Parts: sequence; C-alpha cells; structure tokens
Amino acid sequence: MNKFENPWKKVSSQPVYENPWVSVRHEEVIKPSGEPGVYGVAHFKSKAAAVVPLDNEGNIWLVGQYRYTLEEYSWEIPMGGGALEGDSLDAAKRELKEETGMTATKWTELGKLHTSNSVTDEFGFMFLAEELTMGESEPDDTEILELKKVSLKEAIRMVMDSEITDSLSVAAILKVARLKGI
Repeated sequence: MNKFENPWKKVSSQPVYENPWVSVRHEEVIKPSGEPGVYGVAHFKSKAAAVVPLDNEGNIWLVGQYRYTLEEYSWEIPMGGGALEGDSLDAAKRELKEETGMTATKWTELGKLHTSNSVTDEFGFMFLAEELTMGESEPDDTEILELKKVSLKEAIRMVMDSEITDSLSVAAILKVARLKGI
C-alpha cells in the first residue's frame, strides 16, 4: 500500500452531539491492522485565525483569558474562528480588532496548523500583523480579556517555559521569531 493512501476503512458514522461550533461523531472502523475498532471525531464548523501583533519596538501583544475547557488562565495571541470557506485574513483582521482594538496595515501569512489531528479536523491559519494602530476592542460576550505587551524575546521565553501553551500561539510566536532572526 502507498504510504499516502488511507489505511483506515469507515464502516459507519453516527452523530453524537452538535452545537453551532462543533459536532462529534462516533465511527465504527476497520483499523490499519485489519481489526475492527472505534473512532471519535470532533468536527469544527469554523477554522481558526490567529495573529501575532508586532509593534515597531519589537513587542507583541498577548491576550489573557480564563479558558473554560482547561479550567485555567491562558496567555495567547489574539485568535478566533472564521467561516470554513471564508477568507482567513479577513477573519484574522476581525479577531485582532475585536480582541485588542488594533488594526494593521502590513500582514504576513505564517502558515497553517492542525491543532490536534488525532481527534479533530480543526485547522488554523497564523498571521503576523505589523504597522499597528490602536483602537477600542469589541470582545465577544464570552470573553473577559486582558492585554499584555511583551517583547518578542519575552514571548519566546514564555513559550519555552510553558507559560504559553496554546498550539497556534506557540507555533506563530516561534515562526515570527525565526522570521525576525531571533
């Protein structure tokens, strides 16, 4: 078998749960070994758009918030969801404005990331936003946000010390560090 061909066989798929943001399926499968098995799949109804806002002095802006699923406070870059078929850059611009109040005139796409590809099909796009202008934030009613300005070097330290653990934040900060030669 070609290593790029799917060795899994789906026997059946049953919806288990659905809300406006995610659906969960229980699937009966034949595993690559040929034995029967089960798989749970979380399908996200939007893609993630994440932004590293970098100012002219080499500082980035982090967003702090309590994350219900983790039951802990989390420092992250600004991010949120956008329509699966929509423009990722438009979603990133909207999230930057909503969460920080900032707009940017220079944008660089940093790439695509699968957040946890063993159980979910969620993916996100990462962007670098530069030439920032401050404004008023417009957070969602689920968000109580705190903004924190740190140097890019400090953000890298926070990643390396596991103070920043969100996968999109980690990847995007390290990509920006590489782009900027840090």
